[in-house]
Amino acid sequence: MSDETLSDNRPPVRQWPALDLTGVDFDPVLTELMAEGPVTRIRLPNGEGWAWLATRMDDVRTVTNDPRFSREAVMDRPVTRLAPHFIPGRDAVGFLDPPDHTRLRRAVAAAFTAKGVERVRERARGMLDELVEELLCDGPPADLTEAVLGPFPIAVICELMGVPAADRQSMHTWTQLILSSSHGAHVSERAKEEMGAYFSDLIGQREGSTGEDVTSLLGAAVGRGEVSLSEAVGLAVLLQIGGEAVTNNSGQMFYLLLTRPELADRLRTDPAIRPQAIEELLRLIPHRNAVGLSRIALEDVEIGGVRIREGDAVYVSYLAANRDPEVFPDPETIDLTRAPNPHVAFGFGPHYCPGGMLARLESQLLMDALLDGVPRLRPAVAPEQVPFRRGALIRGPEALPVTW
Repeated sequence: MSDETLSDNRPPVRQWPALDLTGVDFDPVLTELMAEGPVTRIRLPNGEGWAWLATRMDDVRTVTNDPRFSREAVMDRPVTRLAPHFIPGRDAVGFLDPPDHTRLRRAVAAAFTAKGVERVRERARGMLDELVEELLCDGPPADLTEAVLGPFPIAVICELMGVPAADRQSMHTWTQLILSSSHGAHVSERAKEEMGAYFSDLIGQREGSTGEDVTSLLGAAVGRGEVSLSEAVGLAVLLQIGGEAVTNNSGQMFYLLLTRPELADRLRTDPAIRPQAIEELLRLIPHRNAVGLSRIALEDVEIGGVRIREGDAVYVSYLAANRDPEVFPDPETIDLTRAPNPHVAFGFGPHYCPGGMLARLESQLLMDALLDGVPRLRPAVAPEQVPFRRGALIRGPEALPVTW
């Protein structure tokens, strides 16, 4: 088949603007792309050219788990993207392929296992109890994001990372600047450099450490010569930033539960289903705008009946895969006891989010503390008056006004 014939069979390139969506509204452009076919073509607001987009669960899993699709090859390519700035470090784990990626992840794996996460459970519960007690003492109305959903994940990820409590606010400020698309590349770049310099010092101090927190594990790995300091710093920055994703996820979860009180009531009366309910909410809530990081095809590959050429950029949508009707019957319906629920909210393949277990632990603690500890918790404003983040890569409420 000639190149000309092949290009004629390609789907049209669709513009995918960065829409500022509110609530848990699903992106209408993504809905259209899913309907158009399993593999479509998109152009995002920044970068250059176009990219393939896979939306079906099978294809998403194939692309994310197949070594013929490389993250590392993206580094020197001006691929079409959502973010206005593209500033990964050379050693950033998000842009490494195995075996380097595997080696780097192995250095911190112990902190993110069930045992490692359990290590922080009691401390996390204690910090959360203090925040809820403060919320109740101050009295209604309150901003749940500012009072609980913001400070709690910061405290937990800092605890897991081994960042002293006195430095939590700096971490939060840097993270917000790195994740925002509205300040420009220079501000994001500087914040990333400052956070990197901080972790470089901290990890450097812990080179002979036997501690179980992440910076101690990284310090020990650097000391043994298993990873370089710059690799360790890149991973620490990524994990620290990722830790704050829980603020947005839990913000969307509680927005959903409080604006559909029948769901919250069911979880209050039947606490045994809460772990399953968390999985269903993770499947359903739209965690991000558009898509995250792309991959490059290292050779010609057929996906979903479409031939992807060597050198082509490919994105996957985990949000779309989580609503694949072949995997999830009635995907738009919230079924709090859905089983099985093989969602990909934390990704798939080698780049699966290492913080998945930690995020689940935090969601469980938040659900218990707020549903049981503040039984009359309800929105203080109409659902459409809840302000959602604008110009952000990750979706979530800017504030969540509540009363009780």
